[in-house]
Amino acid sequence: MTPDLPPVERRRPAASAVIDAPLDVVWAIMLDTEAYGEWNPFVIEARCPQPPAAGDPIRLTVRWANGRTTVSPERIRLVEHPVVDAAGVRRATLAYDYEGLPARLGLVRGTRWQVLTQEPGGPTTYATHEDFRGPLVPLAGPARVAEGFRRHAEALRTRAEQSRA
Repeated sequence: MTPDLPPVERRRPAASAVIDAPLDVVWAIMLDTEAYGEWNPFVIEARCPQPPAAGDPIRLTVRWANGRTTVSPERIRLVEHPVVDAAGVRRATLAYDYEGLPARLGLVRGTRWQVLTQEPGGPTTYATHEDFRGPLVPLAGPARVAEGFRRHAEALRTRAEQSRA
């Protein structure tokens, strides 16, 4: 178990950032997986077809806070390009499912969701979370995943705001 996290975070690590850049700028950075190594301290490499599409495999190399790396085989579940809802709010979503051996054995499954929203005239909000399922979730390290998500969100904010300038 991970005693330092409330029960909800044990199965749903999350992070967010308010980004002073248009949603389209942030979305383009998120989909340019070939450039992740230039700016992303958590997902230091993402190999997938370009442009990414639902159903595509994506192989992520993640760097944990302790400097160790892990390769994570995933499959893109959803690439929902920017849309505008009835209230004028723009949204875009990228999601992928973990496909490693623990997932194939039903021990740890996960879906990472990354959602962008932008109110008319406002900043872009980036929110990410992982929906973990399975009996060995506590061993998957949700706390370290949450820490990685925080680093990823902050680096995305920095990259998008620098790109805008």
